Amino acid sequence: MARPKRWKSCMSENLLTMLTVLGVLSGVALGFILRASKSTAWSKRDIMYVNFVGDLFLRMLKALILPLIVGSIITAIGSLDLSLSGRIGMRSIYYYATTTVTAVILGIILVLSIRPGVVSTEGGVFVVDPGDYKPPRNITTTDTLLDLVRNIFPSNLVQACLKHYQTKLIMPKNMTGVNSMYDWNIDHEYHDGTNTLGLVIFGIILGITIGKMGDAGKPLLDFFTSLSDAMMIITNWVIWLSPLGVTFLVASKLLEINDFGVVVGTLGWYFMTVLLGLFIHGFGTLSVIYFVCTRELPFKSISQMGQVAVTAFGTASSSATLPITLQCLDKMGLDPRITRFVVPIGATINMDGTALYEAVAAIFIAQLRGIEMSLSKVIGVSVTATAASIGAAGIPQAGLVTMVMVLDTVGLPPEDVSLIIAVDWLLDRFRTTINVVCDALGACIIEKMSRGELDAINARQQEEAVELTQLSKTEA
Repeated sequence: MARPKRWKSCMSENLLTMLTVLGVLSGVALGFILRASKSTAWSKRDIMYVNFVGDLFLRMLKALILPLIVGSIITAIGSLDLSLSGRIGMRSIYYYATTTVTAVILGIILVLSIRPGVVSTEGGVFVVDPGDYKPPRNITTTDTLLDLVRNIFPSNLVQACLKHYQTKLIMPKNMTGVNSMYDWNIDHEYHDGTNTLGLVIFGIILGITIGKMGDAGKPLLDFFTSLSDAMMIITNWVIWLSPLGVTFLVASKLLEINDFGVVVGTLGWYFMTVLLGLFIHGFGTLSVIYFVCTRELPFKSISQMGQVAVTAFGTASSSATLPITLQCLDKMGLDPRITRFVVPIGATINMDGTALYEAVAAIFIAQLRGIEMSLSKVIGVSVTATAASIGAAGIPQAGLVTMVMVLDTVGLPPEDVSLIIAVDWLLDRFRTTINVVCDALGACIIEKMSRGELDAINARQQEEAVELTQLSKTEA
């Protein structure tokens, strides 16, 4: 009788994951059925109708991001000893820097070895129909990096909840003698979208401040703790809608594809190169880092992240998956003080999959164009891809925006992004999955490395609580 009970327990624990996987498969089936039901291409309005339920699901998840990130980070740092917060922060930086750099190096090794751009041109197929692709705004690599730093220090916190800073280059009316965008007039604008990086930095600083205030800061800490707990309860309600939302998100994306032949033919080698890199990084590099840091194999932890991985694949947004990642790690028994500090920062700055993809894509396009890749250009691509991944927003296909600065390193025009647009929607889902799993594994690693220090803090807090209880009894 033990086996049926164990089987039922396993089914109940993994029910949501299985339903979400079923949602992905249902979305694929629904997409192909709808494509076959019409002999002509689906209009944008019809696709919008199919995507409506999925869009509502995404909007609900994104609504939780801001209060969850701010509340989680402030609560985590404010409740920790300041010296431990510093050590956890440094461990997080070391981990994220290591995974991002290794992802870029892996991507460059694969693309230079497989040479997918050379294979594609040998088949005689080169131009990919960009469809409704709109070239990115005119911007230099230097301005992109400076904007990243400017957004770390927002001038208005309320505005940072709604918009982020962007440099705007204006072409002079008299172009005589002006041959470079570096000579254009400089202006700025605030673009719609939360400045997550600036809010994360503010949350860290406020958390440190509350920790230094001691008892005087406890009411404020209690407020953010209650806010974080309330957001997790709402998250639990929302994630049970994920199977339905993922179904329509995947189906609508399949309807947007004009020609599957382009994906399989012209871009097949590029697609497989990126996918191979993501697979090796996700199951090889991260596993080695996990084992070196914890002396344990990561497969048990990875097996418990099924819901996180499937949701990341369905939504293609690491930020939207953040609430589900935190809830999953809570179920795994990790210390909330660690997860609520490490994971929101990772969802903001740690984009391993994006870094690998941008390095591969830039060199792939250079191969298509017949541009020789010197050692200096390869190093430039690796450095720029790392910086671009940090600046990429945790939203679907955000890597295409920062891809422009990587292309600029190789000397390619921004319009060349259109050469990979046909498969980017699908690769975006795979690289988002790697990004999210990397963040979750990072929380597991740092929690295990900090366990002794956390136990010491817990013991000290228990002793203080016992002393207070005894003191109150003596006074009574």
